[in-house]
Amino acid sequence: MSNTLIDKRFAKFIAKHHVLTVATVGESGVPYVANCFYAYDPKRNIFVFTSDTTTRHGSEMARDGRVALSIVLETRVVGRVEGLQVEGVAEAGDSEAKSVYIKRFPYAAVAPLTLWMVRPTMLKLTDNTLGFGTKLIWRSEE
Repeated sequence: MSNTLIDKRFAKFIAKHHVLTVATVGESGVPYVANCFYAYDPKRNIFVFTSDTTTRHGSEMARDGRVALSIVLETRVVGRVEGLQVEGVAEAGDSEAKSVYIKRFPYAAVAPLTLWMVRPTMLKLTDNTLGFGTKLIWRSEE
């Protein structure tokens, strides 16, 4: 999927940050969240992060790839509030995803990596710098 379909303000916000929160759901229906360093591939519009399948969120993604992501700017200034919520599907990372991740985090090249790619189906950017409560929404055409 091409980034040309996504407003440049999404990509700008994503590039400014490096930690996302991923939400998964276990077999019993209990939600779980974890924080992960991420890289973003604007050409394919995917988030890339690493998490072993022995972790709770890793095993839950392996069982059911439906996930939610969140990236937020921590601020107490209401006029600067920015945050991104994402719905998407997680799948095993490929060699291109590995290149994107290592480019952002070179030290990871020497570590064993279990990479995940999340293909967004929906992005919602809240950006008070554009006006209080401004929300931009993108949905996948797939």
